[in-house]
Amino acid sequence: MSPARTRLAGAVCLGLTVSGLSGLALAPAQAADAVDIQVLATNDFHGRIQASGSEAGAAVLAGAVQQLRAANPNTVFAAAGDLIGASTFESFIQQDKPTIDALNAAGLEVSAVGNHEFDQGYADLVNRVMAPYDPVTNPFGGAQWQYIGANVKFRATGDDAVPATWIKEMGGVQVGFVGAVTEELPALVSPAGIAELEVTDIVTSVNEEAGILKAEGADVVVLLVHEGAPSTDCATMDDSGAFADIVNDTSADVDAIVSGHTHLAYNCAFPVAGWSGRAVTERPVVSAGQYGYNLNQLVFSVDPETGEVVGKTQTLLALAGRYPADPAVTSLVSDAVAQAGVLGAQPLGQIAGSFDRAKLASGSENRGGESTLGNLVAEVQQWATSAPESGAAQIAFMNPGGLRADMAGTGTGPFPRTLTYKQAAVVQPFANTLVNMSLTGAQVKSALEQQWQRDSAGNVPTRPFLRLGVSEGFTYTFDAARPEGDRITGMWLDGAPLDLTASYSVTVNSFLASGGDNFRAFAGGTGKRDTGKIDLTAMVDYLDEFASLKALPVDYTQRAVGVSFPAGAPATYTPGAHVAFGVSSWTMSGASDVKDTAVTVSLGGAELGTFPVDTTIGTATFDDYGTASVDVVLPASTPVGPAELVLTGAATGTSTVVPVTVVQAVPTLAVEAPATIKHKKDVATLDVTVGAAGLVPTGTVEAVVNGVVLDSAELADGAAELRVGPFRKGTVAIEVRYLGDAAVEAAATTVTIRVTSDAKVGPVLTRC
Repeated sequence: MSPARTRLAGAVCLGLTVSGLSGLALAPAQAADAVDIQVLATNDFHGRIQASGSEAGAAVLAGAVQQLRAANPNTVFAAAGDLIGASTFESFIQQDKPTIDALNAAGLEVSAVGNHEFDQGYADLVNRVMAPYDPVTNPFGGAQWQYIGANVKFRATGDDAVPATWIKEMGGVQVGFVGAVTEELPALVSPAGIAELEVTDIVTSVNEEAGILKAEGADVVVLLVHEGAPSTDCATMDDSGAFADIVNDTSADVDAIVSGHTHLAYNCAFPVAGWSGRAVTERPVVSAGQYGYNLNQLVFSVDPETGEVVGKTQTLLALAGRYPADPAVTSLVSDAVAQAGVLGAQPLGQIAGSFDRAKLASGSENRGGESTLGNLVAEVQQWATSAPESGAAQIAFMNPGGLRADMAGTGTGPFPRTLTYKQAAVVQPFANTLVNMSLTGAQVKSALEQQWQRDSAGNVPTRPFLRLGVSEGFTYTFDAARPEGDRITGMWLDGAPLDLTASYSVTVNSFLASGGDNFRAFAGGTGKRDTGKIDLTAMVDYLDEFASLKALPVDYTQRAVGVSFPAGAPATYTPGAHVAFGVSSWTMSGASDVKDTAVTVSLGGAELGTFPVDTTIGTATFDDYGTASVDVVLPASTPVGPAELVLTGAATGTSTVVPVTVVQAVPTLAVEAPATIKHKKDVATLDVTVGAAGLVPTGTVEAVVNGVVLDSAELADGAAELRVGPFRKGTVAIEVRYLGDAAVEAAATTVTIRVTSDAKVGPVLTRC
C-alpha cells in the first residue's frame, strides 16, 4: 500500500467536527472579529501511557486536550512524531496498540512522521499503523490521525510516500500543516525497512509545500518537524546546525514551527524575513519535550476576511497534576497494564548486579560510552549464533541506541535480584533479528572507525560518537587524536591480533546489518544470513542457560581502551628507555559499575609500574572516562624486537596490550690515548669507555690496525683498557671497536697515534 499524494481536510480525515463553525463564519456581525485558532502539540510520546512523575500519562494528556478544546472549539491536536516505538513495556509488548488507542481517544488529528514510526519499516507503518483497525486482519493498527512528511519520497518516482500536508477549516479559517522528518532517518532505522524511500532536504521540501498550501487558501501554516534543537537556549538555537537551518531558512509562508526528536522542551520565537508588514513579526519555534510531560499551546488570532494573523500567544503547559484524567483512557491504560503484567511477570533468572548503560555526570544516558549492558547484549548475540547452523559467530557488536533501559532486576534490595521478562524486554523493544555475516579484519576495523560518526552525506550527525557493545574475547585500542579513519590502533580476538586480510564470522542485529546508525561497514558484509532469532528471545535463552541456577555476574572489563602517545614519541625504544603514553576509556560510567583506581603495567610478567586512574565522569558524549598517565622504563634485559606492554586493572579485570618495538641502543665510544709513543720500546694504553642511554653496556672492545686485532678486553662497568705497540716510525691509525651486546649496537672509532723516533727497525704493527 502506498498513500496517494493528497491534501487532506479535517472533514475528510479524522479531525473533530465542531458544530456551529459554519454559522460563525457566515454571520455578518462577526465577520470582522478575529478568530482564535488553537494548536495543541505533543512530540516524542514513545508510548508513555502510564503516569509516572513528570510523565502525565495518556489519560491526563487526553483530559488536558479535551479541557482546552472545550474552552476553544477551534482547536487542532497535532504532534511532531515518535508517538510510538521505543515505548514502555505496557505498550511495546502489544505492538503499541494501547498507545494508538489512547491517542485516538485523545483526539489526535495530525502528526509528522518521526524516525521511530519507521522502526519496523515503511510497510508496517502504512499497512498496520495507518491502516484501519480490523480484529482479524489488523488487530494492532488503526491510527485515526494523519501522518504527514513532505520530505519522505519514493526513491523510484519522487512521489510522496506519506501525504505531505493536511488542512483543517475552523471558524472560516484554513489551517494547513506541513510534515517533515529528520534527514538522519536512513541512519536511525534499518535501511532495509525503508529501502524504497528517499529522505530529501527538509527546508526545500517544506518551503515548496507551504507555498502550495498558501496558494490553495491556507491562512495559517504550521510546520510539524521531527527534528529539534540541541539545547533549550533560544539565544543560540539559530546559530548553526541542521535545526538552525530550519529556523532560519523556512519560508515566511510558515507561521509556526513545532519540533521534536531531541526530547527537549522549549518555547522560543524568532523574527522572520518578509514579515515586516505583519501585525505579528516573530514565528514560534516550540517543542513539548518528551513522554507527555507538556503540551505546546499556540493561539493565532486570525482576521477571517483577510486571513492575516493579527495576534498570537504561545505557552508551554506542564500536564502532570494540572489536568483531569479522561476516564475512558484511564480504563484503556489499566487494561493494557494488566495484560502487560501477565505477559511480563515471568522470571527469567538471577543477576548478580545491575547491567547499566553508559552515563554522564548528570546520570543521563551516554551513547558514546562503553557499558556493561551493551557488552552483555553483544555477548548474548554471539552466543546465540555460535552454532555452525547460525554462522559460528566469533564476534558480535551491539548499537547503544538499541538499549532503552538499564537491566537492574526486581526491587531495590541487595543483589542478586530476579530479572523478569518485562525487565529484559524494555531493554530491547525493537524485535530485531540476528544477522550473521563474514567480515574481513579490515572491515571490522572500518566498523570501529565509524563509531566516530559521519552520515551518508559526510556530515557529523547530532550524536557525533556511538560506542559499540562488544562480545567477550574481542578487544581493541584506539587513539582519538589520530586522523579520521586511522584511529583504531590494535585489535585482538582471544589474545591474537586480528588479521586485516582474514575473514571472521560476525553477528549484529538486523538494524546494524543494513548499515543503521551510520555503520555502513556492516552493510558490506558477505554471506549474510538472517538467523530468524529475535534479539529478545536470544536474551531469554541466555538467561535460562546461565542465570537460572546461579546469578549472572556483571563483566566490568573494558573491550575498548584509549592509548595515546605524545607528539614526538619515538617509533622505537631501546632497553633502558622511558615509554610514556596516556590511557583513557578505562572506566565504565554507571553509578554501580566497579572501577579501577590504578592500572598496572608489566612486560614479560615483570611489573614495571602502577599508575592512578582518574574515574571522574563528565559531560562529554565520548568514551574517554578513566584516564591515566603511564611512564615506564624498559629493563636493560629487554630483548630486541617486538614487545608487548600489558596493562591490567585489578578490580575490573580489564587488560589490554600496548605493542612497542625494541631496538639496540646506539652507543657512545670514548678513547683516551697518548699523543705519541716511542718506537720499538713503548706500549700505549688506550682507556676505552662505552656508554648508552639508560644502560651500562657489556661485551668486548678491541683495537685493530689494518685488519689485525692488536688487543681485546671485556668491559667492566662500561670501561676497559687496551694495550697497543710498539710501532715503526710514522703515524699509526688504530681502530677501536665495540662489538655490542644484546641491548647495544656495535660501534667503532679511530684513534691516531704518532711515534717519535726516526729509527727504522722491525716490521710495522708487530707486538714485541
